[in-house]
Amino acid sequence: MFHRLRTIVFSLLTTTLCSPLLSDVESAAAAPSAARKPGDYALSADSLPQLDVPRGRLEGPFLFRSRIIASTVRKYWLFVPAQYEPERPASVLVFQDGQRAINPEGALRVPTVLENLIHRGQLPVTIGIFVTPGQLVAPGSNEGYPEELGLRNPNHRAQEYDALNDTYARFLIEELLPEVGAKYRLNPDPEEHAIGGTSSGAICAFTVAWQRPDAFRKVISIIGSYTSIGYQPASDGKPMVPGGDLYPGLIRKSPIRPLRIFLQDGSNDLNNEHGDWFLANQQMLSALTWANAQADKEKRPGPRYGIRHVWGDGAHSDQHGGALLPEMLRWLWQK
Repeated sequence: MFHRLRTIVFSLLTTTLCSPLLSDVESAAAAPSAARKPGDYALSADSLPQLDVPRGRLEGPFLFRSRIIASTVRKYWLFVPAQYEPERPASVLVFQDGQRAINPEGALRVPTVLENLIHRGQLPVTIGIFVTPGQLVAPGSNEGYPEELGLRNPNHRAQEYDALNDTYARFLIEELLPEVGAKYRLNPDPEEHAIGGTSSGAICAFTVAWQRPDAFRKVISIIGSYTSIGYQPASDGKPMVPGGDLYPGLIRKSPIRPLRIFLQDGSNDLNNEHGDWFLANQQMLSALTWANAQADKEKRPGPRYGIRHVWGDGAHSDQHGGALLPEMLRWLWQK
């Protein structure tokens, strides 16, 4: 009953207070309609193939065996836009759960969005790197990535995505980016590096930028799992391992990083033993905005967080984030 009441109150407040900030896609999705159900968000033309837009290449899948995340195998794909020229370094977008991000029938359709926005000059020439989580294999084995997984999650996803340490960031920066950079010229400027994901892939994206703002400064967070999934209690002489619900406190007590973060979530997202997803995303927004306001109040020099958020009425689904993705990318690269 409380959750339903919270949803109704939130919907009224959002309609009253926030609608002037919504993009055309969001406004259309939020418009009253007898046929619309909570969580229904239609893709715009920016997410669909257009006849006048040159097609890029989706290369892969490539297998990757990490030294840093030992005993795992994963796949990745590369999107190379038609406008790529070897003499000009390309911007970079890394997306977690790559098997779903590239699905032409899915909610995200990231390669198509990149094609359309690059063609219209709304995004720089950007190479997309779409990587799956790791699948555990026997140490030293030549086991491949299980084809039967399809779009489902490999078995090492939570250990990689929901951890607050720098292991996954090191894997990307020290291993995967150099491999891609040996084939395509990538812009080394961290302001030209974006990272995104949904659910645990979203908190993973935030953690990479949080840990390594020298390498990534733009974050796409869709239904982010800023909850206790990664929490492990102290046992057998080992210290407690924190979960993602620690982030709001860390943000408030840490120096501001030079990051731009787009947060999306829905009022009907999950609420379970790990936490309340919608509340967790609101706590992230509150912490980021407080950090900026406090720095301004104290007249501290240095960066401020670039923040934008859109709350909807969806559940734990990529649908709203997929509809917003073109707007997310445009905003991240705004000057």
